[in-house]
Amino acid sequence: MTAQPSDASMGELVSRLSDEVSGLVRGELELARLELTEKAKHTGKGAGAFGAAGLLALYGLGVLIATAILALSLVLDAWLAALLVGVVILAIAGIVALLGKKQVSEGAPLKPERATESIKRDVEAVKHRRPDDRTARSTP
Repeated sequence: MTAQPSDASMGELVSRLSDEVSGLVRGELELARLELTEKAKHTGKGAGAFGAAGLLALYGLGVLIATAILALSLVLDAWLAALLVGVVILAIAGIVALLGKKQVSEGAPLKPERATESIKRDVEAVKHRRPDDRTARSTP
């Protein structure tokens, strides 16, 4: 038989509270796990769809390249049409590579410079703080 709140001792109340909080935390963790599992499934399906779309786009690009070669072969020799389309594609690839190189070099080095400077300022502020100060004083 469970003790009524008015009849329960302080120890029983604390024990009951501990059990209820523990159960609540377990329930919340299980809910979070189920929610993350569902979201991960959707994310995986979305990533697969993006991969399939990329593959189909690549095939479509190949068809468009073949079409360009066939169209140019109506006015040029076939080998010259293929060569011309290939050179144009390589030129576009070179431009994209240069743009990518520029972006990578702007991101280097891969260390958080602003955060590092902020931490250094914080350390200096703590070093210059007097023991009786409640707030840190930083020197400019």
